[in-house]
Amino acid sequence: MVPDLRDGLRSLGTALATPAASHEPLLGHASSRLVRRLPYVLAFAFTVALLPSTVQLLANDYKMPGGLAGALGVAQTAPLLLAVTRPLPAWWIVFTADLVGALTLLAADGTAGRPWPWPPTVIVGYLVLCLALALRESRRTLLAVWLATVTASITLGFVAPERSEGTNVLLIVLSGAVLLLGATLRERAEAQRRLAEQETISEAERAQRTLLEERARIARELHDVVAHHMSVITVQADSAPYRIAEMSPEAREEFGSIAATARESLTEMRRLLGVLRSERSRGERDPQPGLERLEQLVEATVRAGVPTELSVSLPWDEGEDGTAGEGTGPAPTVTLSAYRIVQEALANVVRHAPGARTRISVTAPEDQLSVLVVNGPSPEPEAAPLETAGTGHGLVGMRERVRLVGGSLEVGPLPDGGFRVAARLPLNPPVTALEKPHETAEDAETAEDTADAGNGGNGAGGADGESTGNEKAADVGEAKGGGQDTKDRQDTKSRQDTKGSATG
Repeated sequence: MVPDLRDGLRSLGTALATPAASHEPLLGHASSRLVRRLPYVLAFAFTVALLPSTVQLLANDYKMPGGLAGALGVAQTAPLLLAVTRPLPAWWIVFTADLVGALTLLAADGTAGRPWPWPPTVIVGYLVLCLALALRESRRTLLAVWLATVTASITLGFVAPERSEGTNVLLIVLSGAVLLLGATLRERAEAQRRLAEQETISEAERAQRTLLEERARIARELHDVVAHHMSVITVQADSAPYRIAEMSPEAREEFGSIAATARESLTEMRRLLGVLRSERSRGERDPQPGLERLEQLVEATVRAGVPTELSVSLPWDEGEDGTAGEGTGPAPTVTLSAYRIVQEALANVVRHAPGARTRISVTAPEDQLSVLVVNGPSPEPEAAPLETAGTGHGLVGMRERVRLVGGSLEVGPLPDGGFRVAARLPLNPPVTALEKPHETAEDAETAEDTADAGNGGNGAGGADGESTGNEKAADVGEAKGGGQDTKDRQDTKSRQDTKGSATG
């Protein structure tokens, strides 16, 4: 029993000597600026009111020497300003000054018949200080403060019982009530704050769960529909030479190319499914294509029957893999955006203007990366294009990629029936690019109508986003073109060699 009591007293003593770690002003979390300043206003008002009153009461009523009365008045009231941020140190100063004042009043001439040991001004200041303590300190500290008040009040009552006017009992009761009330208000406010935080966390978790469920639904649809059909195409293309008798070598090569493209698409589809299924999918860490992959993209487009020229003129040194050297060139997000824009533009040419001659130019003027894709009209306008309608998602996707890096995009038909896509991207976009509101469905429809007016150019009609998965998306029209691609590639290469540019 005795060791437990000793440990309890030691714990209370430690609580009195250990103030709260936070030095934030009382009510510092309030959203209103007026509420945040309220503790300072009240502390200043009580100090201004109590300081002269205490000095005058001690000097005039209790007949205490003026110098001593002034010193005690300052020590008993000025720490109220400190209580806004450090209430426990302020309590130590005021409590010590109150004890010294009570003992000093025993020798004063005017104590008889007046409240002792605690004058009225001392009680008011002490209660204000108790309220500040209750709003900041722990329950253990508040209990220690109240027990110290009880001990001091009872002890002083026994020292001079004939002079005690009952203010010691009054202070015990009032200080306990204020400490209990303040602690209750603080704990209630903390409970409300924790409840609000929990509600915020729950809302975020619900939103995250909804997002994951939607991603899972999309992954199921991709797996059950798209991946299934791509698997069927792969099997049919692989087995065609064995099922069809007397197939020409060119046809066998064509079916083999279709099967290879389908397998690559399935690989990209599996990577995409992994990204959708898991937030920490390995696919998200795979290297993303950039400018070094443009030649492969152009080669796939030429195989699809679209003669294409590629001209890349960049001021920085490129490594063996075609990427910029260390510390030079555009950011990876910029090169990825440039690649995806060219990819979508070429896919649209394959779908909507088969056989149209296309030029791609990539330059870097004035700390910007300029991407230009221009195609002419289809050489066989009477022939129906591979696709005649689309959702317009491709152009919307282009604009979103450009906007994310802080660039600009211009698209539109040409007078000769072709189409033009021009993008300018900053080499080093800001960390947080300003985003504009998403385009509406009406904007997409307007873009689609404009593209269709370009007589089969690479417009929004084919911009349905199919090509954003991998660099082989432009290969969807590979079945068209056949053996005449050889002559087109030879013509393209000779024109590019003359200009000194890279060829696809």
